[in-house]
Amino acid sequence: MRAYVRAVSSTLLWLSVTAISDTSAWSQSLNFATSGDLPIEVFADNGIEWQQDSMVFIAQGNARAVRADVTVFADELRAYYRELAGGGTDIWRLDAMGTVRIKTPESNTYGEKAVYNVDKAVLVVSGGKVRLVTSTDTITADRQLEYWEEKQMAVARGSAQALHEEKKLNAEVLVAYFRKDKDGKSTIHRIEAFNKVKVETPKDTALSDRGVYNVNSGIATLVGSVKVLRDGNVINGCSADVNLNSGVSRMHSCQNASGSGKTRAQGVLLPRRGKDALRKKNSKAK
Repeated sequence: MRAYVRAVSSTLLWLSVTAISDTSAWSQSLNFATSGDLPIEVFADNGIEWQQDSMVFIAQGNARAVRADVTVFADELRAYYRELAGGGTDIWRLDAMGTVRIKTPESNTYGEKAVYNVDKAVLVVSGGKVRLVTSTDTITADRQLEYWEEKQMAVARGSAQALHEEKKLNAEVLVAYFRKDKDGKSTIHRIEAFNKVKVETPKDTALSDRGVYNVNSGIATLVGSVKVLRDGNVINGCSADVNLNSGVSRMHSCQNASGSGKTRAQGVLLPRRGKDALRKKNSKAK
């Protein structure tokens, strides 16, 4: 028989992803919140163990925790609680282990382990290729995906990628910042990218050391060893503004190492015959 326990006056993470605009790259937001005094319902095929001395509930075997329209699935769930002075209990941490999935009406998040610290309002999902999937967007990372509720910030670490339609933003670390829109919804307004930054659209590829993407303007500002490639043409510089909406890129010069002048932006532009030869070469390589 499936075991069941209901924990009252506790807190569970909430994840929602909301589209900002069909024309904005990676137009979604993360929002972890609480559900007031709603209870958490815990189910498990192999029963629920209540360790009163350790103050922890352990649910094993196809376990799931449900609060409102958020469900956490895992092989094992551990809910750590403390007793309140006025009576009752308060869950301060929830661990999910083994085949983790966090399901909301808008998204699914996948990993092998998830830890939600209620006191710090921080969620960390790790293990394998961590994925956040919505109907229009996907964020992946090799190490972990974090959400810091009080800072309104999400961090993807380890070969991170944000994918929206045919637009991709890759980096070792991606940091997304949120703010309330006029309707009170939490939306991404800025994404920072660090180390091995790569921006790809159907026509362009841009490489740099660091980057900042402004969701409202659609402009990615790239800094450090910048290279923009399109159809065999290559432009190099110290910084660049890449408009992902219009496809227009602007390369900037920079101060040279001695400080005596500026290093010019430079590029290699292939004539049509060169482009045709490059396409044939790439075709044979495949």
